[in-house]
Amino acid sequence: MQQLFDQLGIDWHLLLSQAVNFFILLVVLRVFIYKPLLKLLHDRRARIEEGLMKADEADKRLAEVDIIGKGKIKDAESQALNILKKTEVDARKLEAEMFAEAKRKGAEEFKNLEAILHAREQAAHLAIEKEAALLIKRAIVRTVELSPEKIDDALIEKSVKEMKHIV
Repeated sequence: MQQLFDQLGIDWHLLLSQAVNFFILLVVLRVFIYKPLLKLLHDRRARIEEGLMKADEADKRLAEVDIIGKGKIKDAESQALNILKKTEVDARKLEAEMFAEAKRKGAEEFKNLEAILHAREQAAHLAIEKEAALLIKRAIVRTVELSPEKIDDALIEKSVKEMKHIV
């Protein structure tokens, strides 16, 4: 083998020293460059995977929040609908109460007007009775041709009572 190395012009001492230097360089590069670079790549990959997992988790939470939000919106809509229905029922009840109050006031006014009308009617009857008594007195005075002082008041009252029955 020595002859082969000599024919090729290779110095085995030099080859051996270069092989040792190469292995030393390989060990140094592996320890100081390759391992930190490999660790850096591994850490980066772990952070990327963690970011992807967090993104997936955020998407899931966003979907859950969206579902919860839709549920809340439905609840709010149903509450608003219930409030509207209650308001409508209250409005109808208030309308019925106001109608009943107006009807009661109308009936009360009608009774008051009837009482006023009845009082006026009685006053008119009294006035008619007085006027009738006066007319009867005049008629009797003319028919009897007596003085008004001598006419019997009892006769006048009797005539007025007869007029009441006629009217």
